[in-house]
Amino acid sequence: MNFAGVTWYVLGITHSTVKVSLIVILVTLPGLVVPPFGGVLIDRVDRRYLGIVIDAARAAIVLGTAALAYAGRLALWELYSMVLLLGVGFAIYWSTTNALIQELVPREKLVAANATVLIAVQGGMAAAGAMVGFIYEHTGLAGILGIDGTTYLISAICLLLLRHGYCAPREIQNIRLVSASPTIEAPPEMSEPVLMRTDEAEHGVAGVFADIAEGLAYLREQPRVLALGFTYACMMAGVISANVLVVALAKDLLSAGARGYGWIEAGWAGGAIAGGLVAGVAARKRPYGVLVVALATLAVGHTLFPYARVLWVAVAMNALFGVCRALGGVLTQTSIMAAVPRHLMGRTQSAFSVIATVLQVGMSFILGWFAEHVTLSIAFLLLGAIYGGGVLAALRVRALSLSPRKTPAPVV
Repeated sequence: MNFAGVTWYVLGITHSTVKVSLIVILVTLPGLVVPPFGGVLIDRVDRRYLGIVIDAARAAIVLGTAALAYAGRLALWELYSMVLLLGVGFAIYWSTTNALIQELVPREKLVAANATVLIAVQGGMAAAGAMVGFIYEHTGLAGILGIDGTTYLISAICLLLLRHGYCAPREIQNIRLVSASPTIEAPPEMSEPVLMRTDEAEHGVAGVFADIAEGLAYLREQPRVLALGFTYACMMAGVISANVLVVALAKDLLSAGARGYGWIEAGWAGGAIAGGLVAGVAARKRPYGVLVVALATLAVGHTLFPYARVLWVAVAMNALFGVCRALGGVLTQTSIMAAVPRHLMGRTQSAFSVIATVLQVGMSFILGWFAEHVTLSIAFLLLGAIYGGGVLAALRVRALSLSPRKTPAPVV
């Protein structure tokens, strides 16, 4: 809702798509810089408190901007500043949330928890997408930002009520030898033992970089976890960068306009919710096959997407893509949460976030250029290729899970 409202507002007052594209750049850039340091913070402090602080800060920023817009005193640089600061929050928040889910939810219920989160997010996005035009038309940008800022406050309150006391990740682990529990990708005998650091966390700049180095060392020694991260990063990069092409598909090939684009996006949201509902069953029955088939469907389906010349076919295809995205996301995130030690989860998630952001930025530019200067069909073919990279990474996960493992060196 925030992004759509800000985009329409900037386009309306500037009539410049370049200035609109600056919004995307500002919200994305922090994802290339902030996560490595944010991951260290996530692994040092209580994730619940960190989420509360991020939500409260975002609420103050957005509601302050809403007040300026309501008073008619909002300058463009102030709006851009809000977008940049929200980008910093986004770069930390979802890694924080995933680490908190891993911390609070028993391993046997991770699939259900991740599916519930996905359904809630997709449901909220679908509802916001349906209402944003109506709200913007009647209240303008101030109303959009007022609602968005209020949701951050509600989120902060929910986190506040989640539990009591301060619980740092290292305290929860109690400085002991732990073994990553079997994931949906690996049987019990193939779980990967990890030795926790037994020294106190270093402080200052040296300590931050030491923690970053520890996280990178962990990923080097756990190729299966790294392959899972690449699987997830390829999928998310494809999901985000696909927006560049779906708009052109609705406008230029289907001649469906904004209403048709809305139906295509509604198909995606409905499919994602359906995929979340069936993810629990899929995780119990042949998870290897489900993950690979879901990613392969995204790869082949997006290659064929520009040949859907009828709106209802495009809507149906995007609904199928939503199902596959949900299945792939739930299966990979659950396996990552089950495999990674809690004291390294923030840095692991942040590393995967950087990979996904780099792929997203690069693919968005490449897809946009090919769609404009070559053909939309070739651009969709390239989009299918990024999902194909996810298929290869998932096959790598499967091969590493089924092959005899070598005990990795402890992370010290």
